[in-house]
Amino acid sequence: MTANTAKEHRSSLAFNAGCFAEQSVARHYERRGYHLAHTRWRSPAGEIDLILRFGAKVIFVEVKKSASFAKAAQRVSPRQKQRIYVSAEVFLETEPAGTLTEARFDVALVNGCGEIEIVENAFDGG
Repeated sequence: MTANTAKEHRSSLAFNAGCFAEQSVARHYERRGYHLAHTRWRSPAGEIDLILRFGAKVIFVEVKKSASFAKAAQRVSPRQKQRIYVSAEVFLETEPAGTLTEARFDVALVNGCGEIEIVENAFDGG
């Protein structure tokens, strides 16, 4: 296997693991009564992994997978949070109440065993 082929293989594995983690998190929320509105929603500012609804509230979810919950949490950068805020604002502009729509930003952590930990209001404090 060439270095390029090995890199492509690792990239493919990471992509597939990320998709599986997002699907698992979406099912986790759905079991709690949330409705999945969008997966990998894209705006000019970037992508939001999951957008869910709970009544009139919109929940934006960033999914992070790593060997441990702590390592997954460390992977959410300030730059990424800003990109998610901007993308969420673009999304909310399409809602009937616009940017006045009640919204929440969660981070869903998935560890190496596939366990899920949800951090609600993960971006409080900017």
